Amino acid sequence: MMEPRLEYAFELRVDIAPHLHIGRGVDEHLSFTPITGGTVAGPLLNGRVLAGGGDWAVERNGTAQLEARYLLEADDGAVIDILNRGYYRASEEVIARVEAGEDVPEDEYYFRTAPVFQTDAPQHRWLAEHQFVGLARDEAGQVCVRTYVVR
Repeated sequence: MMEPRLEYAFELRVDIAPHLHIGRGVDEHLSFTPITGGTVAGPLLNGRVLAGGGDWAVERNGTAQLEARYLLEADDGAVIDILNRGYYRASEEVIARVEAGEDVPEDEYYFRTAPVFQTDAPQHRWLAEHQFVGLARDEAGQVCVRTYVVR
């Protein structure tokens, strides 16, 4: 059987505003985190994260299910839509450290994503034709996602 091969594509460094509490249901908590900008840099894509969009999180039993939607602008001006779904799980101690502004090593918690891209720009069409995985972390007040294309 073929084994998947991951190729490093780029890192997203997303600027965020404080999260907004939306509601609490039975055994769950819903919040929204606005996205205010950022960068994308790597061997396969460079540009910036546009302000707008955000990340909805539903936390159940210590695990947050994430769904972020926002836009990227490549260095050549092409606009790319990203829908980035994933999961975040950490101990209470790690969450407290992150909330206090500490850059906690990413191997101390689980923060993984699966971004999907859309664009009609021919030079970036490959983004809409491949599967990606992201290894995320909180760092210096940003959400950073090392993004790999599955080959």
